[in-house]
Amino acid sequence: MGEATVKSLEGRTAASPSPMSDGGGVRARLRMPRRPRIWFEILLIGVSYWTYSLIRNAVPEQKAQALKNADWIWDVEKSVGLAFEQTVNHAVNSVTWLIVSMNYYYATLHFVVTIGVLVWLYRWQPGRYAASRTVLFATTGVALVGYYLYPLAPPRLMNGQSFIDTVLVHHTWGSMASGNLKHMSNQYAAMPSMHIGWSLWCGLTIFALASAPWAKILGLLYPAATLVVIVATANHFWLDAVGGMICLAFGFAVSYFWYGSLPKGLPKLVETPAPVARGGPSSRTAEAREEEQEKERATR
Repeated sequence: MGEATVKSLEGRTAASPSPMSDGGGVRARLRMPRRPRIWFEILLIGVSYWTYSLIRNAVPEQKAQALKNADWIWDVEKSVGLAFEQTVNHAVNSVTWLIVSMNYYYATLHFVVTIGVLVWLYRWQPGRYAASRTVLFATTGVALVGYYLYPLAPPRLMNGQSFIDTVLVHHTWGSMASGNLKHMSNQYAAMPSMHIGWSLWCGLTIFALASAPWAKILGLLYPAATLVVIVATANHFWLDAVGGMICLAFGFAVSYFWYGSLPKGLPKLVETPAPVARGGPSSRTAEAREEEQEKERATR
């Protein structure tokens, strides 16, 4: 009584304080690792992404300010000797199969890998799912503030520069901000880059929680490859990636504050305690013993 049963990473059973015994009330109950409910998670993810897209696209595009900010970012990168986006963009664009692959990478893996990691956590790391999901949601939420406060044009839309919009040039499906789809998305919401925020969340989550060495390596390679892709396709400056990293750090801070631990520090598996009848387990045991004794007497 007063304890809930939690199965640890190694499969051992450990006791964690009851949410009502620490005086935390509702917050303590919400913070306890528990098995996520599939219908709730699908609904939450769907509604959250719809809300995110709605707010992001409702932010005023502020084209003039966005282009001015892009020029400022470009000048800053030049001043520190790290304005390499244009060189990478032109070099990769000269290799057709590579840039076409990157266009599709940019358009699809951003969603596919992120959803895949969420499903993996839900299925095999349920005790860490809620905390990891909170990191992702907080990261995405604070990114909206960046879109509102700092409109930024991607390199491919800058004036007076020779960046190549690789989606338009190679006629691939790959960007909501290019071609016929450009009116469906805010073209001037490049800072921070959620391609980096989400891919780094995926990579760090896999590296921290996966047991197979090859999975850990892939986890680290994924955000690195994503950085190359967003630069090569002229969708982001590398400083946009820094903005995405800052947002992710904020997301981890929010999750740590709420759960009191990083996801790795929480139990991998959660075992729901069996309901206890009134009178407690001791009275149930006593009643069972009396029934067994009566049966023994009857057979004698």
